[in-house]
Amino acid sequence: MKTQELILNQTDNRIRKIARIKDENPPNGWIYTIRMALGMSLRQLGKMANITPQGVKDIETREKNGNITISSLEQIGKQLNMKLVYGFIPLDGSLQRMIDKRAFELATKIVTRTSNSMKLEDQSISQPMLKKSIKAKAQEIKQKNLKSLWE
Repeated sequence: MKTQELILNQTDNRIRKIARIKDENPPNGWIYTIRMALGMSLRQLGKMANITPQGVKDIETREKNGNITISSLEQIGKQLNMKLVYGFIPLDGSLQRMIDKRAFELATKIVTRTSNSMKLEDQSISQPMLKKSIKAKAQEIKQKNLKSLWE
């Protein structure tokens, strides 16, 4: 197996593991939710983190609004004896699907352009042949150089 394929498969496997929790973020943020679940006050968490209760409240608000840094989340996590985990989950479900979709789009563009030129010369090809050509071109694009997909 090529190195690129191995990296792709390993990354897709990691993504599948975290994809199950993609929509599980609590509406008020993790810090607030964990603090509430532990029965901990703002003052108590602030004392653990060596910040004021208002500082804890500000961090919770920033997390809820999506304006918090990874570093801040990690610091609070350490104080709570927890580890921060984050990642990206492709909307298509996997990196392989993203690659397949993009290769198909490019192949369609290339083959259609060629097909249109052939029509002008009265040498059009059938729909089944067009589909077969697109599929073959997509496969060729994926095998040659993945970097070309994103230009």
